[in-house]
Amino acid sequence: MSSSPQAAALPAPPRVEEVSDGVYAYIQPDGTWWINNSGFLAGRTRVTAVDACATEARTRAFLAAIAQTAGQPVRTLINTHHHGDHTHGNYLFGEATIVAHERCREEIVNAGQAGLALIAASGVWTEVDWGAIEVAPPFLTFTDRVSVYADDLRCEVSYVGTPAHTTNDAVVWIPDRGVLFSGDLLFNGGTPFLLMGSVTGAITAVTALKALGARTIVPGHGPVCGPSVIDDVVDYLNFVLAVATEGSAAGLSALDAAREADLGAFAELTDSERLVGNLHRAYAELAGAPPGAPIDLAAALGDMIAFNGGRPLTCLA
Repeated sequence: MSSSPQAAALPAPPRVEEVSDGVYAYIQPDGTWWINNSGFLAGRTRVTAVDACATEARTRAFLAAIAQTAGQPVRTLINTHHHGDHTHGNYLFGEATIVAHERCREEIVNAGQAGLALIAASGVWTEVDWGAIEVAPPFLTFTDRVSVYADDLRCEVSYVGTPAHTTNDAVVWIPDRGVLFSGDLLFNGGTPFLLMGSVTGAITAVTALKALGARTIVPGHGPVCGPSVIDDVVDYLNFVLAVATEGSAAGLSALDAAREADLGAFAELTDSERLVGNLHRAYAELAGAPPGAPIDLAAALGDMIAFNGGRPLTCLA
């Protein structure tokens, strides 16, 4: 099968949801390409934020929502991984300390301003007004985990231990509240994306989230949800691995395997063309590439466009 074009209707405006006392999710519908979720913890004198947004306008709107809700300055910004929908707006957080895994910083620094220009000029997505984005990498990094406090409320920021969505995914776990900010390890209603990470690693990392016992999850994309989303994502990841194993054995390309796949229960997920990128990653692993190893991203993105009928991928950011 092939992807059908998404409706061009603009998504609903972002909303602030208080998921626990003083803990807020910033939900950006409709959660498709480059439209991520963020969040923040409002302390008595300062705010801790989780992730920026993809564009200047969206990040400014997020900061305005924080100011209206909390009325305190953002002193700490945690990046869950390096992708631009979660980090492009870092530069707008002023003097806030930006915290992330050490490989998150490496990816942002290595891409640099040229990487931002490449995304804007790539033609992969429909036209987006990115704004005057500047590179602002994290400057406090960790290898395994670090604790960040909002007043007396402890947040455990932990590397997931393996390439998964990317090579540098971290989660923000608030044990006293049972709240998890999962970053893009979890999508609720959208197709997970593993092109720059690992399918097998994601299965391991996402399954391990169950042990936290989270009651409320703020996914990287899609509505706030409960822990059942973990099984939903694992089911999709196992589906990708099964399609890749069968397609590889039959000598099919990743694109042809995606076209022949029956999405079944996953047909309603947004951005279905991501299956092609996920299969590129799974094929590489089946051929012996280690999790997170570099692969031909341009070829994978090109095949995703082909799956989408030769059209650029719809982005409403």
